[in-house]
Amino acid sequence: MDDIDKKLVSALRHNGRASVSDLATILTLSRATVRARLDRLQNSGEVVGYTVVLKDDVARDPVRAMMMIGIEGRGTDRVIRQLNNLPEVRALHSTNGRWDVIAELGTDTLEALDQVLSRIRKLDGVTQSETSLLLSTRKSGI
Repeated sequence: MDDIDKKLVSALRHNGRASVSDLATILTLSRATVRARLDRLQNSGEVVGYTVVLKDDVARDPVRAMMMIGIEGRGTDRVIRQLNNLPEVRALHSTNGRWDVIAELGTDTLEALDQVLSRIRKLDGVTQSETSLLLSTRKSGI
């Protein structure tokens, strides 16, 4: 993916319904070039689909947090299975460095967040954690 492809994808992330003509204008390219690049990105599997973001998707979790979790020994798979069963866990990411897993959490209230943090900290194998509240989102892939 070259710089033009990256700009094209960025424009589509901003407005997935933009027409080829609009994208061509934004990128100062011909419509044929934009169409060819879109086709190539889709055929290569770089672009796998388009989506709609609903108001409820954005407003779903008034309280959001990132929880970095340290796990002892070989308990990672077990802890991840348990985390996957918690409805407040929106996404899980494995990582390197100090933390083994980063969990994206979403709840309706701070009290509910406190409860889920407590449940996660009590999971067998969780040795340490650090949580940061997300105050605002400046850019989102969705």
